[in-house]
Amino acid sequence: MPRSISGPVSAALLILSLVAGTSTMAHAASIQSTPFGTTQDGKPVELYTMTNDHGLVVKFISYGGVITEIDAPDRNGRMADVVLGLSSLHEYETIPNFFGALVGRYANRIGGARFTLDGHEYHLPANNNGNTLHGGTVGFNKAVWTVTTHRSGNTVSATLTHVSPDGDQGFPGTLHVTVTYTLNDRGELRIDYQATTDKDTVVNFTNHSFFNLAGNGSGSVENQILQIDADRYTPTDTTQIPTGELATVAGTPFDFRQPTAIGARLRSGVQQMVYAHGYDHNFVLNGSRRTTTPLPAAHAYDPQSGRTLDVLTTEPGLQVYTSNNFNGTMVGSAGTVYRQTEAFTMETQHFPDSPNKQQFPSTELKPGDTFRSTTIFRFGTDAS
Repeated sequence: MPRSISGPVSAALLILSLVAGTSTMAHAASIQSTPFGTTQDGKPVELYTMTNDHGLVVKFISYGGVITEIDAPDRNGRMADVVLGLSSLHEYETIPNFFGALVGRYANRIGGARFTLDGHEYHLPANNNGNTLHGGTVGFNKAVWTVTTHRSGNTVSATLTHVSPDGDQGFPGTLHVTVTYTLNDRGELRIDYQATTDKDTVVNFTNHSFFNLAGNGSGSVENQILQIDADRYTPTDTTQIPTGELATVAGTPFDFRQPTAIGARLRSGVQQMVYAHGYDHNFVLNGSRRTTTPLPAAHAYDPQSGRTLDVLTTEPGLQVYTSNNFNGTMVGSAGTVYRQTEAFTMETQHFPDSPNKQQFPSTELKPGDTFRSTTIFRFGTDAS
């Protein structure tokens, strides 16, 4: 049976906890790199393969920090890739769905593609229904990150760095960003975000992995079970910009306080679901989010394979998206066509449009301060 959430969630680090469980073969923890091609503007890209002592494998590329593959066991120890991916660098460059990418400077949407800070209005690219989505037309998902690797005992890690110059996509300040992926012998892949700036600015980072706990290419996630520690969510207008209200989930399709199949209310005629063509909404996580310790936010479970996914974070929000715009025109890395409801995201974040909503938790970053964020994706299996 799926486990229940116990306790609230908090602010920003990403840990993927992959539990090997049934594997008995010993492996040496390692991290290796191989060429993954060259970008359209001539920059070489590397594929990094992280393996822990139990043979769990997490792969990512320096382009966009994209997590291209995560292999996790089912209840019988059979491994499968539980994130959706693409087959080539060219596809990651040209297909606009943020598969597995690091997202910034500002994850999610900023309304009207503008915001005001310190009395100055900043104008951003309008790349989504008149709004700015995921940092603009050339966000962090299109950067080639500098990567350094480390190994210490049973732990391997990779530190990704990127400098976003003042005025990049209209955002103020030169932003120095560091993201660290760490894989240990307990099967935990930890992603730590840090950033500093030389001018007042706004930041909001996330990882945009598409999860399917039955395995990449297995079809719809509608029968997979989801539970979210959120009593409220942020309803949106027709362009999916929050209205500013923190609405109750009670009596709505957004009530996942008890384990519920993702597809149970997916096709509800409720206006919010019609606007987004499914789930593409920010959940207001319960409890204090002002600690440096990630707290439980959500739990997902696939009855067929027995795989589970727990999300812990220091962030105040969680965006759940059910791949609503997948229309059968993309062929994924498993050789199958990706369709609507093929996967779901768990994007830990501050709220969409926070720079224009003073009542939302602030996303401002000032010179001399350091932005830090932690999230954990913990993979396991049920007891049956």
